Amino acid sequence: MSNSRILHTMLRVSNLEESIIFYTKVMRMKLLRTHENREYKYTLAFLGFRDIAEESVIELTYNWDINKYDLGSAFGHIAIGVNDIYTACNRIEAYGVNIIRKPGPVKGGTTHIAFIKDPDGYMIELIQNNTI
Repeated sequence: MSNSRILHTMLRVSNLEESIIFYTKVMRMKLLRTHENREYKYTLAFLGFRDIAEESVIELTYNWDINKYDLGSAFGHIAIGVNDIYTACNRIEAYGVNIIRKPGPVKGGTTHIAFIKDPDGYMIELIQNNTI
């Protein structure tokens, strides 16, 4: 399994267009590809900072007949490294996104983190790259 790696993380979303805007504009990911399945009524959108051949990406799954999901209590968050967490949070707030946990060091540590939520309420942890 030496060639094994994580390919993507799948999130079910209630509004695909809104989620694509969030991940491309706010999080600055690229929309890599989409796939629509008319027979089974779903659309997939793959987003990432680089191509799936280079690193893992996020798969947004939009089931046409469902407009709300119970996020459950097992999922924690997606972590994304950023070069300047304070600038990133200021930019993200300018889009009207609420910073759930303002940027700063973790309790008892030196790693600087912040938390935001995507349009469906999924938690995203931002981590300062030079403190990872």
